[in-house]
Amino acid sequence: MRHLTRKLTPLLLIPALTACQPSAEKPETAMSETASTKSPLNYPQTKKGTVVDTYFGTQIADPYRWLEDDRSAETEAWVKAENAITQAYLSNIPYREKIAETVSTLLNYERISAPFKEGEYSYFYRNDGLQDQSVLYRQKDGGEPEVFIDPNTFSDDGTVSLASVEFSEDGTLAAYMTSTGGSDWRTVYVMDTISKTLLEDKLVDVKFSGISWFKNDGFYYSSYDKPKGSELSEKTDQHKIYYHQLGTPQSNDDKVFGHTAEQKHRYIGATVAGDNQYLLIFAAESTSGNRLFMKDLTKPESDFITLKPSLEADTELLLIKDGYAYVKTDLDAPNGKVIRFDVNAPALENWEDVIPETDNVLSVTTVGGYFFAEYMVDAISQVKQYNLDGSFVRDIDLPGIGSVESSGRSLGDIGSFTGGKDATETYFMFENYSTPQATYKLDIKSGETELVRASSTSFDSDAYTSEQIFYTSKDGTKVPIIITHKKGLKLDGKNPTMLYSYGGFNISLPPRYSATVAAWLELGGIYAVPNIRGGGEYGKAWHKAGTQLQKQNVFDDFIAAGEYLIENNYTSKQYLALRGGSNGGLLVGAVMTQRPDLAQVALPAVGVLDMLRYHTFTAGAGWAYDYGTSEQSEEMFKYLLGYSPIHNVKEGESYPATLITTADHDDRVVPAHSFKFAAELQDKNGGPNPMLIRIEADAGHGAGTPVHKTIEQYADIYGFTLYSMGIQEL
Repeated sequence: MRHLTRKLTPLLLIPALTACQPSAEKPETAMSETASTKSPLNYPQTKKGTVVDTYFGTQIADPYRWLEDDRSAETEAWVKAENAITQAYLSNIPYREKIAETVSTLLNYERISAPFKEGEYSYFYRNDGLQDQSVLYRQKDGGEPEVFIDPNTFSDDGTVSLASVEFSEDGTLAAYMTSTGGSDWRTVYVMDTISKTLLEDKLVDVKFSGISWFKNDGFYYSSYDKPKGSELSEKTDQHKIYYHQLGTPQSNDDKVFGHTAEQKHRYIGATVAGDNQYLLIFAAESTSGNRLFMKDLTKPESDFITLKPSLEADTELLLIKDGYAYVKTDLDAPNGKVIRFDVNAPALENWEDVIPETDNVLSVTTVGGYFFAEYMVDAISQVKQYNLDGSFVRDIDLPGIGSVESSGRSLGDIGSFTGGKDATETYFMFENYSTPQATYKLDIKSGETELVRASSTSFDSDAYTSEQIFYTSKDGTKVPIIITHKKGLKLDGKNPTMLYSYGGFNISLPPRYSATVAAWLELGGIYAVPNIRGGGEYGKAWHKAGTQLQKQNVFDDFIAAGEYLIENNYTSKQYLALRGGSNGGLLVGAVMTQRPDLAQVALPAVGVLDMLRYHTFTAGAGWAYDYGTSEQSEEMFKYLLGYSPIHNVKEGESYPATLITTADHDDRVVPAHSFKFAAELQDKNGGPNPMLIRIEADAGHGAGTPVHKTIEQYADIYGFTLYSMGIQEL
């Protein structure tokens, strides 16, 4: 997750990691006797229970409810049995090791993030290629870099990752969070950055939290009460803000906000701003819309004042300067705008536009006394520089058609246009599906850009092409899709094609480079990403058009993308694979049950697949803005039932070859979704294709996955995909 003062994105899965390598020969596409022609597998026996739920007078059986108990011996035994049959099947794929070598080679190059300044040091992340976790380095005044934090020392198997790090204003202190096995529950450590020694402070059971320092005295953070049952599946409902004073035990942390019934919210974040004078609280019930509160920290006994009482629209603090707060919001501006208000007169009627809304979706960062406004134009980045009064300075020249990285401070979210209020230069990273990330320096005063570091990979970007076209969905809506493949590829309907999308939570899919996608391209595949409704590519209206009672638009857009690829001979049913993760896993599950004839392969990853019960697990209730819930109304219940993947597996239907992927520590979308879907498919599938589930141990929703596990995962996923398409050899 990004910092909670920004938009909450708790359902995101993006193809991970950066890398590449010279192209391999296109795989043969001759058919052989593979999964698509073999007899059905002898799956483990999955017992059926007698649980029946009643919704508005309708009884719904839930025979695999027992698989929701992630701590039971029965579930553990089922997981082992399923993994055994899956691995036995995958081991027969003759080129799985070759794919692993391809992915490994493509990952094996030095990856360095853009630098960011804290105190007297510049910090950056570096991975030498195959390190499980990227290392945080620092250097001073052009001196030799030194290791600051090496997450590879956290555990022997690389499954404990560095989730985030936040520095105090003068850079002499740092608080960093670690995640074990990919869990959203985090541990916080505090370091003296001068000596690189850990302080005694250690916080546990922190979840969905940013860290915001108050001077060098302590910091604010967020968490939930520890669940009484399983921390990996128990519902978490009331988020709370605490203040930790350095040198004191966590049990003494001050309860700041969210601890009363009146202040109850599902997600809350805190930010200190205005030279440590103000504390702003962003409080939300779901993944869309938040309230805004503020407290004057120079008056400890003062109460919070309400700046924005309604949950309508999202607000994000940019900075407080000279008595004015600058906020990016989509209130009365679905594509986003920047406003400001006097902190002494913060009522909504006093909010005034600084950067008005345009026809394109806006995201904003501040550095060196300027705004850098990134606009998304048909999913492609354009950047403009503004003064704080909103006057236009210049367009920023970008090196091509692609994406500028969003702000952040990890190698996976590398950062753009970040820096202090007095900075004279800033950095950004640029990429697209076939061009690895390159780092550029921008002179803030002149606007001149300079290439600082190109990717060290030997991947030949010039050998590939990406084209954006617009196809027509079922209801006539025009939807953009970016299709990437090797130049000169013959459009004969026989190209292995991966159709990937997400379609929810206002999340956009701009063109970004991924080593695992590069591996698919190197294997001769086509990679196609439609920017379907439910996402944020065209603002709030595009998002809302794929929510609740309009969710079918998302599936129709994805289906139409597949049909376009087939009709235009990029591929055919035999060579088409559907892939998506998290909310995208729901997308694949819904489409493969609605249109089992569309594709040869289905790859739902960590998916939301039980739409009647998703809101009963961990933070799932916060997704109701997009989905609605089965308890909301009879109409909503029937709508959810109509597409819920688990409830729409039909007896005797022939489904695509399916490899469901999930992880035992996924406490974002609990693995029970995938367990129950696999059980339904194995029981009811009437065709010859395999219905398999791959359950990763000591892993979560995707973030922090060590490199060695990534290599193994994609060898299995791509091997299964090509094998199921009838690919004979590579």
